[in-house]
Amino acid sequence: MCSGDDLAANLEEAGRRLDEAAEAGAEWIALPENFAYLRREGAPFPCAQDLHGEIVGFVAERAKRHGVWILGGSFPERVDDERVHNTSFLVSSRGELAAAYRKIHLFDVDLGAQGGGVFEESKSIAPGSEVVVADTPFGGVGLSICYDIRFPELYLEMSRRGARFVTVPAAFAPETGRDHWEVLLRARAIESQAFVVAPAQWGRHSADRTSYGRSMLIDPWGLVLAQAPDRPCVVFADFDLEAQDRIRRSLPALQHRRL
Repeated sequence: MCSGDDLAANLEEAGRRLDEAAEAGAEWIALPENFAYLRREGAPFPCAQDLHGEIVGFVAERAKRHGVWILGGSFPERVDDERVHNTSFLVSSRGELAAAYRKIHLFDVDLGAQGGGVFEESKSIAPGSEVVVADTPFGGVGLSICYDIRFPELYLEMSRRGARFVTVPAAFAPETGRDHWEVLLRARAIESQAFVVAPAQWGRHSADRTSYGRSMLIDPWGLVLAQAPDRPCVVFADFDLEAQDRIRRSLPALQHRRL
């Protein structure tokens, strides 16, 4: 997606993409970070809400309508008058909230040397503290968001807790995305021997905010199963769980850890 600061327009676009994916046979659909509202850097969150609000309700209704699981990339979950959590959530095919994860690692960086901007998430976003792995009929799903991908210990802990999949909804900066996005995603897949589901924002959202894009689906061997072109769209892949089991049996790195 290429979301902006119009909540209604973003939900309308997300709905079209969810319908398209479900009608094409998808059983699990993932939306990117800030799919419902992507603000200009430093702007407030007028649509901050809780897990019973409009955004989660919208995703739950679509999940129930189509009988599919949906990852709601992330949205601003109200904490207090000053800050929000950047929260990712997973909804079951019955429209029930299965898990919620609050982003742990906050993006406080200065990309000026790379031609980018300054980001200070901690000014308006409160960090989470809990590792989250959701139980689903197709296996454990570990939740993360964007900048988390740089911290491998998070994903190793997800694997220890039974994750077969890890999700990385993102709005990656172009300056880092072109060199780091695919490398980091494939590394986490290989280390965790897990499928990586990484739906991403793409394009120019406002005068001062652009995202790299290139949504990816990656297998536990680190092979890219699908990659989005440079435009909003839906991409598909089939996940072979038996192949994942063979990888984990033949190269049992998850059992060899000593730290």
